[in-house]
Amino acid sequence: MEKNKSSILNAWCMYDWANSVHSLVIVSAIFPIYFSNTAVNAQGGADVDFLGMTVNNSALFSFAVSFAFLFIALVNPILGAIADFSGSKKRFMQFFVYLGSFSCLLLYFFKRENLELGVVAFAISLIGWSGSIVFYNAYLPEIATENRYDKLSARGFTMGYIGSVLLLIFNLTMLIKPEWYGGIDSGTACRISFVTVAVWWVGFAQIPFYYLPNGTPSGLKREGGWIWNGFRELKKVLGELSHLPITKRFLVAFFFYNMGVQTVMYIGTIFGSNELHLPDNALIVTILLLQLLAIVGAYCAAVLSGKWGNTSTISGILVIWIGVCVTAYFVTTEVQFYGLAAGIGFVMGGVQSLSRSTYAKLLPDNTPDTASYFSFYDACDKFSTFLGTTIFGIITQVSGMRNSLLFLALIFVIGLLILRRIPSQKIYRSPLSTS
Repeated sequence: MEKNKSSILNAWCMYDWANSVHSLVIVSAIFPIYFSNTAVNAQGGADVDFLGMTVNNSALFSFAVSFAFLFIALVNPILGAIADFSGSKKRFMQFFVYLGSFSCLLLYFFKRENLELGVVAFAISLIGWSGSIVFYNAYLPEIATENRYDKLSARGFTMGYIGSVLLLIFNLTMLIKPEWYGGIDSGTACRISFVTVAVWWVGFAQIPFYYLPNGTPSGLKREGGWIWNGFRELKKVLGELSHLPITKRFLVAFFFYNMGVQTVMYIGTIFGSNELHLPDNALIVTILLLQLLAIVGAYCAAVLSGKWGNTSTISGILVIWIGVCVTAYFVTTEVQFYGLAAGIGFVMGGVQSLSRSTYAKLLPDNTPDTASYFSFYDACDKFSTFLGTTIFGIITQVSGMRNSLLFLALIFVIGLLILRRIPSQKIYRSPLSTS
């Protein structure tokens, strides 16, 4: 494949534009607030009945995230290997996009009397979103040269932030100015916003679907079916990873600090709503501003990585994350929460975009098995999200949400200590990764 072709690079970035509305509207902004207001008992309390069990609604939200990411972490390495063998990355990506967007449509029917539908549809939407990302990320080393990874990754995240902000602003008008839409109530406005996510996601995804190639089939001899050969491909990549100690070390560091990053991103709005009892509109506007700061953070991280190197830049970002978690433990007012959100926004975009590009730099040169390699990166992402949100939910259920924040600070420290043992060259090359 010809690398650095502008039409393909632009199309690749458009998938960030397409899918990020799910991260913002469904995961971070409107759905968590709608969930907090809808998943309540008859007396308006937070303890609800779910499948015969009494669960705190904050913990239930966390457990739904945990289940989705555990599932995708288990299946994606196998699917990635099958995609590499068959040369069908785009087809797998399309399947997960359509699955996730259909689940967003189902959220329109989520009301207090059908809590199970809302939880299940939310979890499946997460499976669709996260399942598509592994195949999307796998295109990065195929379509661009190594010297463009950082800025291209930052550009993709930036487009995602901009696109999701535009849709969130539209959805906000339904909540703030319901008279513009026939006087609809806030619940209906929220449920319509879930439909807009599905339409936006599927619609703009057609651009990368048109331009991105399916991929080149693996050179493995075709004996047996796709599943059998998928396992062979998986075994092959596992063998190659065993000879890449720096790549493995980065995955371990990423596992720990990503556990903290993703848990904060998925639980932050619930914290503001349930712990600080902030107004719904104030929470959504805060998240909107957070996205704008994330754009600045992503580009600053790309620039700093060119001066300091990737792992040194990520290490600096992790120090800020540790401070965020410790500070959050003591937050009690609305103004303090806004200051905390500003800090999160600035480091959120940088750590995500730079982690993706750093891993791409640590892969062997000209590898054809990008989906398989990125399935391991994705597995670390999803397992860490599963573990982080599960532990967070358990601690919240037992002793309250604030104590969970100290756990997050600890895992950021562990990730930082491991990351500091990785060289921080401006450009990683495969001889380094095998030393």
